[in-house]
Amino acid sequence: MEKYELIATSAFGIEAVLKRELEQLGFSGLKAENGRISFFGTAEDIVRTNLWLRTADRVLMKIGEFRAESFDQLFDQTVVLPWSDLLPVNARIHVNGKSIKSKLFSVSDCQAIVKKAIIESLKKKYRKNWFSEDGPLYKIEVSLLKDIATITIDTSGAGLHKRGYREEAGDAPLKETLAAAMVYLSRWTPDRVLADPLCGSGTIGIEAALIAKNIAPGLNRSFIAEEWDWIPESLWEDQREKAESEIKDDDFRILCSDLDFRVLKKARENINRAGVEMYVYVQKLAFADFRSRKKYGCIITNPPYGERLNEISEVEKIYREMGETFAELENWDYYILTANEEFEKHFASPATKKRKLYNGKLKCNLYQYFSPKLHNEYLPEKQFDDSEVIVNLEDR
Repeated sequence: MEKYELIATSAFGIEAVLKRELEQLGFSGLKAENGRISFFGTAEDIVRTNLWLRTADRVLMKIGEFRAESFDQLFDQTVVLPWSDLLPVNARIHVNGKSIKSKLFSVSDCQAIVKKAIIESLKKKYRKNWFSEDGPLYKIEVSLLKDIATITIDTSGAGLHKRGYREEAGDAPLKETLAAAMVYLSRWTPDRVLADPLCGSGTIGIEAALIAKNIAPGLNRSFIAEEWDWIPESLWEDQREKAESEIKDDDFRILCSDLDFRVLKKARENINRAGVEMYVYVQKLAFADFRSRKKYGCIITNPPYGERLNEISEVEKIYREMGETFAELENWDYYILTANEEFEKHFASPATKKRKLYNGKLKCNLYQYFSPKLHNEYLPEKQFDDSEVIVNLEDR
């Protein structure tokens, strides 16, 4: 089966988590860069990665990469790419683009040139001068970075964070992909209780339950590549059946609580749509009243950040109360995501470890507090190695 160069994109800061996911799916020879992992795979792998990747934003096919300092170069290099091997005669072609530190800085012109080149390529194959473009959609991107053009086709369609269960979210929703990354980074295992005492719309609890049940995150949604005739429908059917057969019947308990009845109603609806209501329990509770008799446990939460001036004092009070409440939980780990740079000061305890993550475009820190006894006696060691990821925010 023919292999293609594929790119799984991610939010900045979780590339190593995505790399581990791909390794667990059996891929090797992975190349990690800012916000992306490159690898080679077949049409079946396009299906598998879309169904299974929890922390990826999209899965792209890389069609070509070349230097382009003029529109002529961009056209000439694009027209010779193997478009007719992938695009049918009635393909709907949508081109978008971006340009960073490149001589070709007009994105709209670059998009127009790339589409013109694709049409010219298809004319030679299909011996036609006009195309109806009423067939399957192909979303193509031309990305220019320092005069290097990369041409890709999106195989996912809607972002992979759209699992299909969250019709309602809170005022500041946490992306499903980032929530899943937080669960992976916590090293939580289903034999420990997991709690989110500021659960909002329930995303962290739901993602943890999907991981524990081994439910493929893309099982209940569709993908743009399902419309393409060169990926057989049987591949999608077989991989979905295989994914359903791999769902675990483990029993575990995740606690989601919040004081806001409005967001709790949304959380319950999301949990039910995700099909994990037997494992994720929701209750109205002030986090300051959170208590547990469990010896070992884990808290993963995304509290308010206090981005508006009138919210700062209230948020600082929440952080102080969090520090007092969590200090009573002996042998528990807690993982707290916030953009507030003074979190540790108000929490009254320095984090064991901090990890820079991005919630959308907002730079945050994941403050990680480890119980020494828990990690020495109970948890297997797992590390997410960022050494291969080149960090250059100017190029993002």
